[in-house]
Amino acid sequence: MSPIMSLRGVGKSFGPVNVLRDVDIDLYPGQVLVLVGENGAGKSTLIKMIAGIHEPDTGRILLEGQPIRLSNVRQSEALGIATIHQELNVVGQLSVAENILMGRLPNRHGLVNKAAMRSIARQALDRIGLGLDVDTLVGELGVAQQQLVEIARALNQDARILILDEPTAALTGGEIEVLFTIMRELKRRGVAMVFISHHLEEVARIGDRVAVLRDGDLIDTVPAQTGEDELVRLMVGRSIENHYPRRRDYGGPQETLLRVEGLGRGHVLRDINLTVGRGEVVGLAGLVGAGRTELVRAITGADPYTTGHVLVRDLPLAKGSVAQAIARGVGHVPEDRKNQGLVLDSSVSDNIGYATLYRTARFGLADRAGQRRRATAMADRLNVKMAGVDQPVRDLSGGNQQKCVFARWALADSNVLLLDEPTRGVDVGARVEIYEFINEITADGAGVLMVSSDLPELLGMSDRLYVMNNGAIAGELDPATASQDDIMNLAVRQAAVVEGDQR
Repeated sequence: MSPIMSLRGVGKSFGPVNVLRDVDIDLYPGQVLVLVGENGAGKSTLIKMIAGIHEPDTGRILLEGQPIRLSNVRQSEALGIATIHQELNVVGQLSVAENILMGRLPNRHGLVNKAAMRSIARQALDRIGLGLDVDTLVGELGVAQQQLVEIARALNQDARILILDEPTAALTGGEIEVLFTIMRELKRRGVAMVFISHHLEEVARIGDRVAVLRDGDLIDTVPAQTGEDELVRLMVGRSIENHYPRRRDYGGPQETLLRVEGLGRGHVLRDINLTVGRGEVVGLAGLVGAGRTELVRAITGADPYTTGHVLVRDLPLAKGSVAQAIARGVGHVPEDRKNQGLVLDSSVSDNIGYATLYRTARFGLADRAGQRRRATAMADRLNVKMAGVDQPVRDLSGGNQQKCVFARWALADSNVLLLDEPTRGVDVGARVEIYEFINEITADGAGVLMVSSDLPELLGMSDRLYVMNNGAIAGELDPATASQDDIMNLAVRQAAVVEGDQR
C-alpha cells in the first residue's frame, strides 16, 4: 500500500530552539498512526505542519507521492486535511451550527441559508450522538461538549486525512467510545488519521502504528500492540515504575481546611456537603455535566451560589470574592488553562507571579525583580521546560503551561488547592512530576480537592473520593477498596433515578 502523505526529513526551529529534527512519517489510507511523546517532544508542531499552520524549515511533505507546500490552513483543508487541535478552536459568541459550518456557511442569493445550516449541523451532531440544540452559543457549553463540536466540524468536512490532537482529554468513557466508533468507520472508508494521546491504554484500542517522538527526534515507529511500559521507555528514555505514586501514609485529616455546607444553585448544585482535611487528597468524580467544575468555581468565588456556605479553617468565605479566596490560601487550577488559567501573551514569570503581585508590591509598585527571581526558583522546582522565564507562556507545551499554573499557587503558599482536570493534555512523565508535587504539598500540610475524568488517576491519587451527578453528591467511596465500576455504577444509577423523578 502506498502512503497518502509522507513527511521526509522535516525539521522546524523557533529562534534558537530546534523543535523537530529530520523526521520521517508516512500516513496510510484506512490506518491510524498514533503519535506519542512527552510535552515538548514536537507532536503539536508536526501536526501543525500538516495543517498548514507552520511550514517546515527543512525536508519535504508529499501528497500521493507529489511534493506539496502547505502555507496556510485553507490550502490544507482544500486538499482534504482536517485538524482537531488540542487547544479548543471554537468561537464562543457563535452558535453550535455556526461553529460547525464556519467558513462553509450555506448561502442563498448572498444570504446565509439558516435552515440549511441548522439541518447540516444537526446531521453532524447526530453522527457523533451529541444531542445539543444547534442554536446554543458554544460559549455556554463545557469543555467536553466544545470538544465534541470541534469533532463534528472536522467530520463534516469529509476529510481524507484527519488529525486529532488529544481529542479524548476532556471526554467521558461513553463519549470516547462514540469517537472510537466513528474513527473505525472512517478507517473502513479509507481515511488516514493521526491520533495524539497521552492515555497509552488507548493506543492498542484504536491505533495501527505508533510513532514515538522525544525532544524533537523520531525515536521509533512500532506496532500499536507494543506494551505500555516499552512505549513509556521510548518516550522518556527511562522506565516509570509507579504511574500513581500517592504516598499511602495518610492516617486521616489532622484538621479540616475546607468545609462546604449545603451549597446550592438551582439544578446546577444541590445541597453539596464535603470536607478537605490537612494533608489529604479528596477526589471528585462524575459524568460530564454532573456539576464538578461548577462546584469548584463556586468555592473559589468565580461563580455565584444561592444557598449554603464555604468555610476555610472554619471561617466563612465571602460569596463571589476570588480575591478573598486567594488571600485565605485557596488556589485554583482550572480545567481550561488556555482561557481561564493563563495570560498567554505574558511571560512565564508574570504568569507564575500573578497571585502574589499585590502581596509582594513595595509602596504600591510591583517588585518585578523579586517576582522574576521567585518565578525562576519555582519554575526550576517544577522542572518547567522553557528558554527562560521571560519567554511568553504561549510558546510552552501544554504540560509546561500547566506546571506554570501549579507554580503560581505554590508560590502563593496555597493551603487549599482545587485541581480541575490537572493532568488533561499532560504526558506520562510530566503527570508523575505533578503527582509528586501533590505529594509534596500535602506532606507540608495542604489539602487538595481534585476533579478528574481519569478514573485510574482518581483511584490512584485520592485518599477519599466523592461521586457527583446532576448537581448532587451521590456518595463517598474509599479509593483503596473501590473500583472504576463502583464509581460509574453509583454515578449512572443516581443519574437515572434523578432523571426518572423529573419525568
